[in-house]
Amino acid sequence: MKKKVRAAAYGRVSTEKDDQVNSLISQREYFSDYIRQHEDWELTGIYYDEGISGTQTANRRGFNQMIQDAMAGKIDLILTKEVSRFARNTVDTLSYIRKLKEKGVRVIFTIDNIDTMDGDGELRLSIMATLAQDESRKTSERVKWGQKRRMEQGVVFGRDLLGYTVKAGNLFVNEEEAGIVKAIFHKYTNEQKGTHVIARELTEEGIPPKQGERWSNTMILKVLKNEKYAGDLCQKKTITPDFLSHRKKRNEGEEEMVYLKNHHTPVIDRELWDRTQRELKVRSSSQQRVVGQCSHYWCSGKVKCGECGGSFVIRTKKRSDGSIYKSWRCYNHANHGKSCCQNTAVSDLALRACVSFAVKQVRIEKDTIAAELLQSIKRLKRTELYTDDDSFIEKRIGEIQSKKKKCVDLALEGILNAQELAEQKDWYDGQIKRLERRLLKIEKEKEIEEKESNCPEKYIKTIKGILRFQEEEDVLYREILDKAVVYPGQIVCIWLKDLPFGIKMRIQTSGKRENYTTEILDVCLVKKNMKNGMVGKGKWGAKR
Repeated sequence: MKKKVRAAAYGRVSTEKDDQVNSLISQREYFSDYIRQHEDWELTGIYYDEGISGTQTANRRGFNQMIQDAMAGKIDLILTKEVSRFARNTVDTLSYIRKLKEKGVRVIFTIDNIDTMDGDGELRLSIMATLAQDESRKTSERVKWGQKRRMEQGVVFGRDLLGYTVKAGNLFVNEEEAGIVKAIFHKYTNEQKGTHVIARELTEEGIPPKQGERWSNTMILKVLKNEKYAGDLCQKKTITPDFLSHRKKRNEGEEEMVYLKNHHTPVIDRELWDRTQRELKVRSSSQQRVVGQCSHYWCSGKVKCGECGGSFVIRTKKRSDGSIYKSWRCYNHANHGKSCCQNTAVSDLALRACVSFAVKQVRIEKDTIAAELLQSIKRLKRTELYTDDDSFIEKRIGEIQSKKKKCVDLALEGILNAQELAEQKDWYDGQIKRLERRLLKIEKEKEIEEKESNCPEKYIKTIKGILRFQEEEDVLYREILDKAVVYPGQIVCIWLKDLPFGIKMRIQTSGKRENYTTEILDVCLVKKNMKNGMVGKGKWGAKR
């Protein structure tokens, strides 16, 4: 008996649950009827994607699985109704058709009456694919034009944001979240607090952000600059220049934005909004001036505040005897007082003493540090553990996808109704998303640990470089200092370049001028992934 041709069918269906089921059933009936006309054919399955654009193939799981199965020799023939169902990108269409043809896999577009094995099949396919792509371009332009007209009419496009809910193209105030927005504006403009301080306070108060796990200064700035909180609406801040790639980019004047003043109920009154925007400009220009003024000092831009996250800036004072006293102060504390940041200043001499101490300890304890580094790296080499997790999760995702596909088959056979299919599908999609997030997290952790485990030579080389460095003090410190973090209570952590640890010390200063001394009280090593607090007294009980 002659072996039957294994025919697969492909289609894209609506994301609407009822329509999806109906479309799948109708497509199975259509392809089954088509195949019955050929006695030597058999339907092996239907591959489908839900409401995904045909201009890209990257996110089309059903399509990619079909291609994979075909290349693996599981499919002899692919049936699809139209070229536009297969792909609306001419390059993708021809590329996949040629790959399939090389494997002996035939593709028939039933409605377009194109068979890729015909002599003129590729020519006719190229014409139809080009027409499909151009139709996608026209559709994209029509959609853009329609969206802009609706934007001009005040229809809101986009998702919910902190303080507002988007429903049916309108913005509605979320009173609970609006209180958070008001607090942010009040803290920044009226209380003169920095964005880092506000982010920390919100986190400490247990107030979650709209997205993400914890607040950041970037989130705070986005709130302060969002015109929606004043009742205005600006749309088309991002655009999609290429209808094929669908990649969005910031609108930098390529297209006209749509700005509507007094569009909706404001969360922040106009007077506070205007004061906030002026304050943002003042602080931004002040920061720029500060950076420019102190760029020539040995550690400019490298001294950070452990309290608010801001930068430390140099302050000089001329004494009555003509001598100059230099100290480093938190910019936020110096300009906005204790309400913004509680951190105190550290003298330039004390900071130099801390860097000098750190360098000397690396030199003195080079063998001990090198040995400790190698031991830490050995402990970090847990890649094998993650490999097992990777394979397990990927296997589990495959199992769930198979179960999801079986549910669709059960619906096609009438065993499951539309509602039951929708519920099962949603549950499986949720499981897959959680597993994919877990897999991504593992991949990131593995990447970090592999990076750490592959650079012991770099760390040892860095230590040897510090040992050989014989330049004058300022040059040495500028070259090897990565950053210095100053905490309240006269605690300083020195981070040297390319070393995976910092040397944290509690200091005590006394005396003036030539009698000025810095005493190192407690010392410990801290790793980059450790929290900022003191972790105990170090083994070096050195004093200076």
